[in-house]
Amino acid sequence: MATTTSAPATHAGGPPSGGAPMSHRQIMEALSGLLLGMFVAILSSTIVSNALPQIITDLGGGQSAYTWVVTAALLSMTATTPLWGKLADLFSKKLLVQTALLIYVAGSVVAGLSQNTGMLIACRVVQGIGVGGLTALSQIILAAMIAPRERGRYSGYLGAVFAVATVGGPLLGGVITDTEWLGWRWCFYVGVPFALIALFVLQKTLKLPVVKRDVKVDWAGAFFISAAVSLLLIWVTFAGDKYDWMSWQTAVMVGGSVLLGAVFLFVESRAGEPIIPLRLFRNRTITLASLASLFVGVAMFAGTVFFSQYFQLARNESPTMSGVLTIPMIAGLFVSSTASGMIITKTGRWKAWLIGGGALTTGGLGLLGTIRYDTEYWHIALFMAVLGLGLGMMMQNLVLCTQNQVDPSDLGAASSVVTFFRSLGGAIGVSALGAVMAHRVTDYVRDGLAALGPKAAAAMGQGGKGGGIPDMDKLPAPIRTVMEDAYGHGVGDVFLYSAPFALLAFLVTLFIKEVALKSNSAAAEAK
Repeated sequence: MATTTSAPATHAGGPPSGGAPMSHRQIMEALSGLLLGMFVAILSSTIVSNALPQIITDLGGGQSAYTWVVTAALLSMTATTPLWGKLADLFSKKLLVQTALLIYVAGSVVAGLSQNTGMLIACRVVQGIGVGGLTALSQIILAAMIAPRERGRYSGYLGAVFAVATVGGPLLGGVITDTEWLGWRWCFYVGVPFALIALFVLQKTLKLPVVKRDVKVDWAGAFFISAAVSLLLIWVTFAGDKYDWMSWQTAVMVGGSVLLGAVFLFVESRAGEPIIPLRLFRNRTITLASLASLFVGVAMFAGTVFFSQYFQLARNESPTMSGVLTIPMIAGLFVSSTASGMIITKTGRWKAWLIGGGALTTGGLGLLGTIRYDTEYWHIALFMAVLGLGLGMMMQNLVLCTQNQVDPSDLGAASSVVTFFRSLGGAIGVSALGAVMAHRVTDYVRDGLAALGPKAAAAMGQGGKGGGIPDMDKLPAPIRTVMEDAYGHGVGDVFLYSAPFALLAFLVTLFIKEVALKSNSAAAEAK
C-alpha cells in the first residue's frame, strides 16, 4: 500500500531520513503535548471521584446516579475507542487528537453548568467521547514514532502521567470541593486550560507522517457495537433494583445486547474497512491481551471509583483527605509502570511483568476485600500499594505486546481494541459493582439497625433504604456507626468480588507467547 507524507521525515515526531531512530530530545518534544493531553484525559475521569458524594447530594441523586456519572463517561469512551482507532489509520493522527481535546473541552464546560444529574450524565457522555480519543490516540501516536524495543521506556512515561493524574485528580477534586469560593463545579472547569495548552503544544511539536488512503469509515459497525455495549450496561445498572435479575426485562435486554453483538460481527465480517478487523483475533497474543485487558479494567476502575466512598462515608474523611489517603496505590502504580518500562527497553522481555502484575493485582484486591470501616490505615495503605504495583505492570504492557504483533496499517485498530476491552471491563465492573454495593449496604444497614432496636430504625427513617448518599454529620452517633460500618463492609465486598477477575487476567497472561520486540517504529516500517 503506497503512502505519502506531508512533512519531511527529518522533523521531530517522525523518524529521520534513512530510518535512523529519533533522539530522546526529539521524542520528548513530540510527546510533550501528547502527555499533557493524556493528563487531561485521566484527570477528567478521576477528579470527580472525591467530589461525587457532594455533587450527587447537591443535585438530588442516589447511588444509581452516583454510578452512572462514572459509567456514562466510561460507556462513551468504550464505545468510541474503536472508532478513534480506525480513524487514526485513515486520517491525520495529529488532527484527531486535537479534535478529541476540543470535544473534551465542550463537554467539560457544559458539565460545570449542570442543574440535575441527568444533565451531568449527558455531559459526561460527551467528555467520554473526547477522553476515548485521547487515550487511544496517545498509544497509537507513541507506537507510530517509536520502535517496540524502545517503546517500553516511553510507555513508562505514559504510565507515570497516568499515575500523577490519577492521584492528582482526586486530590485536586477534593481541594476544589472543600474550597468554599470554588465548589465542585470547578472540577469540570479546571481541566480546560490544560486541554487548551495541550492543543497549542501539539500544534508546535507533533509532526507525524500523514498516510493518505481512500477513506471509508465503518459507521454501521460503530453504531451496533455502541448499542450492544450501552444496552448491556443499562441492564447491569438497574437489574436487582428496578427489576429482578431473573425477569422479562433481563431477558429482553440481554437478548437484545447479544443480538446487536451478532449483527455487529456480521457487519464487521463484510465491511471493507471494519472498525475492529476480526482477522486481528486470529493472532493469539492480541486475543489473549484483549481478554486480559477486559478483566484488568474491572480491577482498575473499581479501585479508583469506590475508594472515595470508603474514605468519605466509612471513615468520615474530607474530599481532600480522601485523595491524599489513596496515594499509596498511585505510588505503587507510578513506580511499577516507570520501572517496568525502562527495564523492558533494556532487556526486550515483557511477559514476566504481565504475570507478576496479574499476581499482585489479584493479591491486592483480595487483601482489600478484608477492609472494614475501622481497619487500621497502614494495613489499607499496604494493600493499596500492592494493587498499584500490579496495575502498573499490566496496563501499558498489554498494549505494548499487542502493538508488537501488527502491521503499521493496523496499528490504530489493534491499539484501540486493547483499550476498548479495558474500558469495557471498567464500565461493566463499575455498573455491576455499584449495583452490588448498593444492595450490600442496604442489607448491612438493615441488619445494623435491627441490632440497635426499633427506636433506631424509626430515627433513621428512610436512611436504611439505600435511596441516596447519607449525610453522616446529621446522623445520631449509634446510627452513624451503623452507616459507616455498612459502607466499609460494602466497599470491602466490592474489592473481594473484583479479585476473581484479576485472577482470570493473571491466568490469561500465562498463555501469552513472548515475542521479541521489534527494533523499527511503525512510521519507519510504513515507508
